[in-house]
Amino acid sequence: MNIAAALLLATLPALHAQTGQQVLLVVNRSDAVSRQVGDYYRSRRSVPLMNVCALQSRAGEEITWETYVVQIERPIAACLEKNGLRERILYIALTMGVPLKIQGGGSRMSAEYASVDSELTLLYGKMKGATFVRRGVVPNPFFMQRDAPFRHPQFPIYLVTRLAAYDLAGVKAMIDRSLAARNRGKFVLDLNAPDGDGNRWLETAAMLLPRERVVVDATAKVLYGQKDVIGYASWGSNDGNRKRRWLGFEWLPGAIATEFVSTNARTLKRPPDDWNLTTYEDRLHFFAGSPQSLTADLIQDGATGASGNTYEPFVTGCVRPDYLLPAYYQGRNLAESYYLALPFLSWQGVVLGDPLCSLGKP
Repeated sequence: MNIAAALLLATLPALHAQTGQQVLLVVNRSDAVSRQVGDYYRSRRSVPLMNVCALQSRAGEEITWETYVVQIERPIAACLEKNGLRERILYIALTMGVPLKIQGGGSRMSAEYASVDSELTLLYGKMKGATFVRRGVVPNPFFMQRDAPFRHPQFPIYLVTRLAAYDLAGVKAMIDRSLAARNRGKFVLDLNAPDGDGNRWLETAAMLLPRERVVVDATAKVLYGQKDVIGYASWGSNDGNRKRRWLGFEWLPGAIATEFVSTNARTLKRPPDDWNLTTYEDRLHFFAGSPQSLTADLIQDGATGASGNTYEPFVTGCVRPDYLLPAYYQGRNLAESYYLALPFLSWQGVVLGDPLCSLGKP
């Protein structure tokens, strides 16, 4: 273990293992797969029945703000109030079949569009009287809080993840892998892109992890076919040398991933088997409106958790690997590790995975 990693580990407060008691499980009654995912996760994580919130939404992946408020936010708030769960719940686990993203106007950092997941993080504050404008970002109060346990009311948000993959079998496999997670394997960091900030974050992540457990590459080569992978961060399809859709990794149970890609969570629908990454000039071969890589591919490939963005977040709005991977290595659960690394809420972020998944202490 290198000195930086040892110092971080020594200063980390005792982490209390959270259970299904702290999870609100959200299912869509209108979607058969959503109900099945909910049943499977509830039994595997012993989520109390009173912690299951059933919505009724026949909308697709992309919805209006009115649909979000009426069909998602208000019913979830009602579930929390009815069962006295507002303070106890720390994590909200959405199931596949719950709408994914919210349409909106504006542009760049003042846009109104957002992921459903990121908007829902603010529900705790809203239930206590806070108000937020739709346009632009909301700073994440948990961002960079390496040494603080996540709890209410210190951090007035919920941590929202999504139990989703391309199909029911994929979600079940992801949940099973989360229960088999152990603190072993390699953290793979693939730099090679012109942006300075992103590369510095990847380099810092390498310094904060045990040297013997890190594979880092800053050359033009793309890292394919890595074995025993427990963590991964890269530029995804924004690396101009990346030509393959599939990384071909051997992922360990509990492995997580993140990529600096603008719209990799634009859809959770499965592309054709022969679809591959392409360029913005090759519009004929876009999938779901973009040539970019897909977060759900990482889950299909064997990862247990992965983050992405529904619309353009800009690099400053992406998950920071220098916070994500060290926190996860040190024993934070999946939800806390990702949100500790995410600068903004009411923005574009989506985290796929079981919020309770943890490697445990190294």
